[in-house]
Amino acid sequence: MTLIPEVKNPSAIQLWQWITNPVKYLHDCDRQYGDTFAVQMSGLFKGIIFTSNPAAVQQLLTSDTKQFAAPGSINQFLRPFLGDRGVILLDEPEHRERRQLVMPAFHGDKVRSYNSLIQKITRDLIAQWPINATFNAREQMQSISLSVILQTVFGIYQGERFDRIREKLVQLLSLTDSPIKSSYLFIPQLQKDLGAWSPWGKFQRNLREIDNLIYQEIAERRSNYQADRTDILNLLIGSKDADGQGMNDLELRDELMTLLFAGHETTATALSWAIYWSTMLPEVQAKLRSEIATLGEQRDGMTVNKLAYLGAFCSEVLRIHPVAMLTFPRIAQEAVSLQGYDIAPGNVVMGAMYLTHHRPDLYPEPDVFNPQRFLDRQFSPYEYIPFGGGSRRCVGLALAQMELKLVITEILASCELKLMDKLPIAPARRGVTLAPQTGVNIQVIKKY
Repeated sequence: MTLIPEVKNPSAIQLWQWITNPVKYLHDCDRQYGDTFAVQMSGLFKGIIFTSNPAAVQQLLTSDTKQFAAPGSINQFLRPFLGDRGVILLDEPEHRERRQLVMPAFHGDKVRSYNSLIQKITRDLIAQWPINATFNAREQMQSISLSVILQTVFGIYQGERFDRIREKLVQLLSLTDSPIKSSYLFIPQLQKDLGAWSPWGKFQRNLREIDNLIYQEIAERRSNYQADRTDILNLLIGSKDADGQGMNDLELRDELMTLLFAGHETTATALSWAIYWSTMLPEVQAKLRSEIATLGEQRDGMTVNKLAYLGAFCSEVLRIHPVAMLTFPRIAQEAVSLQGYDIAPGNVVMGAMYLTHHRPDLYPEPDVFNPQRFLDRQFSPYEYIPFGGGSRRCVGLALAQMELKLVITEILASCELKLMDKLPIAPARRGVTLAPQTGVNIQVIKKY
């Protein structure tokens, strides 16, 4: 068997490269070391192995748990944001049990029941867009996704608590809204409360305010439980595990924070990229408009989901700019051969989904935005993996996919947009996601 090549740069430099320019870092490593390589990142990753090989990714995500485990506790850098008791940070068997409690809220009829809500939120926001005024698309998409997640998760639509949670979440996320600011996630030494005006101090105070608001909402909902409500908080309050036990307030809080962060920030980023590519490439926008026009006024979740080119467009958005760059970490439980490479017990292995999505053997001209590739062939779940895979596949993927399609459909059916950025927009780190560097500046030319 073959030893895995190790990236040679000093670990502190690798960490800085990973924080400030992760796309360049991944491409440089891929070119120099091949599709499987070991990285060293000071204070964060020690001996982690990245692989973009689809066969290796398949082995990693489908292997018996005797070979690889996926403990949530390995993601400790998310703990300041999400707490200990959300589904992302739980180890087995708690993770499996919690996932079974949460999953029903994101599948089938539950997701379909949110369609009209997503459309209304989008239409109300579009109505506020002035003609011939330039605005930042990412901020607008963030507004849509935050409203959707607050209303689907909490079931609250307006009022002081809704406004306060919304305001504080935006302030909380601003801590990591640039590559440099994202250092707070990856360098624990920076997480020092030096007073109300220090970045981490402001973060801690915003977090405490959000916690108070969430606990107030939980208390009110417990005291006035209504079984017929369809929001996710209500479903979680009413859910029971195999022993008949429900979730306590801390578990509810951490799960809600996980859903707010994972469901809001990631979707806003994907929507921003969708706006960018639909305005950057007129021929793509024309095809989308032509297909959407066939629906007339019958734009509901079922009809929108049948639009083939729209589906291919959304898939290409998530291929060329996957919101997350890596799969959930796996830890080798025994000596393993991973496509001919020696993996020792305790080694951490992650699928480099960004690199997988940019393999020219899978995606010819991988840096070219081309929805047609998803109409010409089907890709396996290990070649196209924007939502991860295996036991840690994204819980909310069905809602995220539907929201992406519905919002883009409503925007293109309602108005004509012009991209105001003169240069191509590069992806840049925003927390744990890859977002458009400038946020995408657009202008409404006309409304329909």
